[in-house]
Amino acid sequence: MNMSEERTSPLSLKAVESSPTPPSSIVSPTQTPSSSQTPQASSSTVLSPEPDMHSTEEEPQGALYDFTILHFNDVYEVEPRREDPVGGAARFATAVKKFSSQNPLIIFSGDCLNPSVVSTITKGRHMISILNSIGVHFAVFGNHEFDFGVDLLQDVVQEMQCQWFLSNVFDTFTSQPLGHGLVQKILEWNKLKIGLMGLVEEDWLSTLGTVDKANLQYIDYVAVANQLAVDLRAQGAEFVIAMTHMKWDNDFRLAQNCQGVDLVLGGHDHEYGVKKVKNTWIVKSGSDFKNLTEIKIKNNSGSLEYEFQKIDIMQTLHEDEFVKAIVQESTLNLQYMLKEVLCTTDTDLDGRFITVRRAESNLGNLITNAMLEATHADVALLNSGTLRSDRVHPAGNFTLHDLMSILPLVDPVLVVKIRGDVLLKALENGVCQFPALDGRYLQVAGIEFGFYPKAEPGCRIVEGSVKVQGEDIDKNKSYLIAIKEYLAHGRDGYSMFPSCPRMFNVETAQILSTIVINHFESVKIAQGMKKCISGHRMSLITVSQHASVTAFEKKTVDNLPITAVPDVEGRIYHVSEEMKASLQDLRAAKEEGLSTISNLFKKEEISSVAGGGTMTSLQ
Repeated sequence: MNMSEERTSPLSLKAVESSPTPPSSIVSPTQTPSSSQTPQASSSTVLSPEPDMHSTEEEPQGALYDFTILHFNDVYEVEPRREDPVGGAARFATAVKKFSSQNPLIIFSGDCLNPSVVSTITKGRHMISILNSIGVHFAVFGNHEFDFGVDLLQDVVQEMQCQWFLSNVFDTFTSQPLGHGLVQKILEWNKLKIGLMGLVEEDWLSTLGTVDKANLQYIDYVAVANQLAVDLRAQGAEFVIAMTHMKWDNDFRLAQNCQGVDLVLGGHDHEYGVKKVKNTWIVKSGSDFKNLTEIKIKNNSGSLEYEFQKIDIMQTLHEDEFVKAIVQESTLNLQYMLKEVLCTTDTDLDGRFITVRRAESNLGNLITNAMLEATHADVALLNSGTLRSDRVHPAGNFTLHDLMSILPLVDPVLVVKIRGDVLLKALENGVCQFPALDGRYLQVAGIEFGFYPKAEPGCRIVEGSVKVQGEDIDKNKSYLIAIKEYLAHGRDGYSMFPSCPRMFNVETAQILSTIVINHFESVKIAQGMKKCISGHRMSLITVSQHASVTAFEKKTVDNLPITAVPDVEGRIYHVSEEMKASLQDLRAAKEEGLSTISNLFKKEEISSVAGGGTMTSLQ
């Protein structure tokens, strides 16, 4: 196998208006998937458990096809499901091995390091041995490859046997592709010269919690594909593959506007589909090791003939013993890995239900701050039912086990656009069950508000008390709100959220536990306890004198104090009937520097709320 490869500076990539017409694509009518606008899956094959068979259909005789590609994408869960197709890494490895006599080119279209419960603990490292055992040759970076930071990604990639691509996003710190991916490669496989590139959409770059988009140079994937297709064919490529990690619509746009690419092997979307646009085929192969696509290609005197076969990973398929052992070992090592110290705190973190479901808590402030650090939204709202530990985490070493006891679920964090008047309704829902220990009670960042507990539910928020980023809420203004997917679906009474526009989809969302881990990693770097090799990390919120203001650190300012673990700051407080009249005076006092309840009232009054008592003062 002869190969040449290139990592290219962004300055050498230029958009071109035309490119040589590729060989025409000819497909037998019996093998052609539907060309409707909806992606259509090809016929499905269930692999037999017998080791000498790989398809229920008779194999073509002789050297009919020049080469075979096996494609998959978006794998998170390594354990099998209960229902077919069960998937699972061990059965998937068995399925791949059944094609070994065909010398297949194995291509992965991104997203393996996160999200899953196991990934939260291993930071995706358990996938190294699994992908190596499967024998992946080439891959394109997905957005979740960057979830734990560029530094960790580069360490992981060095241990993987496959080569990773990223052709259209460049790191301004290094002028190299982000993550040091390859831009292009040409190789000879079964006597056919193949050109490769890896392309991503711009949309998910804004959702990377550990990378500031301002430090990236993005080039439109169509322009890059046209440029690279010309380059690869000039080097003798007879067949050009674009590995992508982007939505169907963007893959359609690529195929519609790039004449030099023969095959798009995509990821990011999790539904299986095969689609033809002009002369270019697009394939997406499901998710979670449940499906595999076999693509047979023959170069017939300049014309390409294709056959696509969907392979479902069923329970009847034997598990590969080696990969099964890798999965089991990863699980056994979890208890040891849970001892990792994420941060050393100077104060107790209160996660008791009696606190987080009735009052502002420092644990809630920590997590909602991190949500804003990851998304740069205006406001973060977290239903307190998310926080599951129901205990005080004492000052000292805060471990991964502590975090997993608090956030045991894989919770995607979305950003929605919402008007001020609708935001007020969300706040009303958050306090409507007070003083019951209800999980809808909110922990917040970027906002402060007071409510009158004795008022009727739905009328408890004191409108004049609500401030967003230090300014009075404007009912007609739109705000960006970071919330869990759970709330975006209208759960816990938040019926106002499902109709709100989402800034990105769930596949692009960061996971809440990962966000908190990245917060602590950035704290270590900011405090000089850890070195940041790549220069990329999550920006942190600085110490503020105002409960609703979340200013971010500026790299031009040295020794700017950051908020590693915030205090109870007065983001949520009770207002009595008498206090409504004097609210403006209290606000004036806060502006003069009395920014926390301890400045205005006795600490005994604070504790009465956590204990379920009535409060008639600012909190």
